[in-house]
Amino acid sequence: MEWILNIVHYVVPFLILLGVLVFVHEFGHFIVARMTGVSVSAFSIGFGKELWSVTDKKGTVWKISAIPLGGYCQFLGDADESSSTSEVDLSKYSEEEKKHLFATQKPLKKLAISIAGPLFNYLFAFVTFFGLFYFVGSYDIPPVVSEVIEDSPAQKAGIMKGDRLVEINGKQINDWSDINKEVSIAIEQVDLKIKRGEEDISVTVPLVSMDYAYDETEKPIKRKMIGIKGEAKQFKVVKDNFNFTESLRKSAEEVYNVTDMTLRGVWQMIIGERSGEDVGGIIRIAEMSGDISRTRGLLDFLYFMALLSINLGLINLFPIPLLDGGHVVIYLLEMISRRELNAKVRDCLFKIGLGFILFLMVFATWNDIKHLITRWFE
Repeated sequence: MEWILNIVHYVVPFLILLGVLVFVHEFGHFIVARMTGVSVSAFSIGFGKELWSVTDKKGTVWKISAIPLGGYCQFLGDADESSSTSEVDLSKYSEEEKKHLFATQKPLKKLAISIAGPLFNYLFAFVTFFGLFYFVGSYDIPPVVSEVIEDSPAQKAGIMKGDRLVEINGKQINDWSDINKEVSIAIEQVDLKIKRGEEDISVTVPLVSMDYAYDETEKPIKRKMIGIKGEAKQFKVVKDNFNFTESLRKSAEEVYNVTDMTLRGVWQMIIGERSGEDVGGIIRIAEMSGDISRTRGLLDFLYFMALLSINLGLINLFPIPLLDGGHVVIYLLEMISRRELNAKVRDCLFKIGLGFILFLMVFATWNDIKHLITRWFE
């Protein structure tokens, strides 16, 4: 019976989450391709064996495939799902079909189609945030310390109940979520500016791994913290967020903040300030989506989906061959040089990109497995 509950709590939310985000991403490629006159031969959620399909009036095969870990939008003339084919046998196609091949389009059209997937991920996140802010409001916990955990770095640094956090590492703090963001992106310590009555206090607090859980039903996990808690009774819906213009502003601000935090984290890994253990993959996403669906609620699940949509869009914009960002760089170079990139060079770049992506997948999966072992047995 327990395994059935685990499927409901972890597998089902994960499949819904991934299915929606993959559909949004690939639909961006699809709709811009259609708008620019490029024929789409297949649109798939998942890879591998086809489980279900239907063909529309324009010849696109819409299908669901057996391996639900991604998807693809395959254009007419592509030899594979990645659209990375450098050469197309034009003799197979009529003169009319040649006009609608992806391979025969000008670099500007290819650029628009390639960048549309990540941009639709961003658009989806923005619309989701807007819906939450406009129709529900935003959860507000003032950045005021309600409890200092005993023997924590915060207690040793002299932080007291009632202190209001004003800045963390130079970033202004408006509510408790800002504290979570800035602490999560910090490396070994945080520089705090605190308001205590009329007094302004500056203090540096080291981060330590401490037990953390969303609520008492969860098994605690280790997370770097300073050891303070917010006042749960102040957790409320802010009614003045229902204004249309304000909701638009807050949505744009949220998209920017998530992007900024992600880029800062990636840069810290590149320069060696942050451990590669923070890199997670499919297993970590399934774990987090299951935890949220099991212990929190639909609104938190939608918020998490928007966060992941931004990360999916942003990662795909990285200039790595085989990702959308790699395609964008190639098409920009072709626009500047006014000639196509050499086929052998292109194929070599795509092979390097594939190798790098496979390495990241293996590395992330290894991190996920270690994380699960730590969670289950410690």
